[in-house]
Amino acid sequence: MPPIFRNGLYAGLLLAAIMGIFLVRLWQPERQVQLHSAHLLAQIEKKNWSGVAGFIADGYQDRWGHDRPVLLERLRAVFRFAGNPQITAKDVSVRAESARGFWTARITIAAAGEFAPVIEERVNALPTPFELEWRRGSNKPWDWKLVRVDNAALEISNNGL
Repeated sequence: MPPIFRNGLYAGLLLAAIMGIFLVRLWQPERQVQLHSAHLLAQIEKKNWSGVAGFIADGYQDRWGHDRPVLLERLRAVFRFAGNPQITAKDVSVRAESARGFWTARITIAAAGEFAPVIEERVNALPTPFELEWRRGSNKPWDWKLVRVDNAALEISNNGL
């Protein structure tokens, strides 16, 4: 075997092994839940509601009685009054159990606009963290959808925040 071919073969095998390790780490459930949560918050910051909708499961349901359409409507309504929102997650923890994943963090919001102080005060003062529950939709390691959001201290009336 010529040295050039052998060196190329070894380089290709090394590259394939590195890529394989990268994909295995990327597709771990905990990593996917972390990435999906971060990307969801980024889409909310950008007010990209079609992007946000892509993360939320059709069967979404939370303790406030919101389903997917109501959640999307409420997010639009609240963030309509928050100019240039910045969402920060602190003390993040992630755990996965078979096809379910849980992302827990304290979330703070900074924004501009007339109603931004009200939104900031309401969310930033919460003593308990938010928990996002994700479910894997298929055998694809990247197919995760948000099925529930919870925060024990957050009270939401039927009229909104």
